[in-house]
Amino acid sequence: MSTKETRQQVAIALEATKAKKAEDIALLELPKESSTFTDYFLICSGSNPRQVQAIADEVDERLSKTGIEPNHREGYGTAEWILLDYVDFVVHIFSSNSRRFYDLERLWKSAKHVSEEDLLKPATTKKPAKATKAVAKKTVVKKTAPKPKKAVAKKKAAPKKVAKKKPAPRKKK
Repeated sequence: MSTKETRQQVAIALEATKAKKAEDIALLELPKESSTFTDYFLICSGSNPRQVQAIADEVDERLSKTGIEPNHREGYGTAEWILLDYVDFVVHIFSSNSRRFYDLERLWKSAKHVSEEDLLKPATTKKPAKATKAVAKKTVVKKTAPKPKKAVAKKKAAPKKVAKKKPAPRKKK
């Protein structure tokens, strides 16, 4: 799926969470080098189990109208943490207590927080900067004839004298 389509689907899910008055909405763009399973996390909270389920129902309903069904659903019965996996993005809907306990934003602190405005902007691909060739400048060094070295006479070391140990005197009994 293209990045543009993914971003549009995430925007639909984001609008659905807002429509059901989800609290503390966060959108994370996961780093490509550490996350190969999805591109975005949409994280939000509900104040009670019924609201958590209503948020999940609204996200599912709005995306289903566009022909997008979740690949996996989890946690709907307990409504503590509902996960809707749409492959390119995952929607996490928490109860307030579960949100504080699992703290996904801390676990994925390398992820970029994306605002709604940034999400709706056209995706731009960064072009690599033009490589400029570094030109090495030649430095001119004048060569001079080596100066003759003066001969230095080495002194011979005197042979070391080895001191002989005298035997210790014996004590008489």
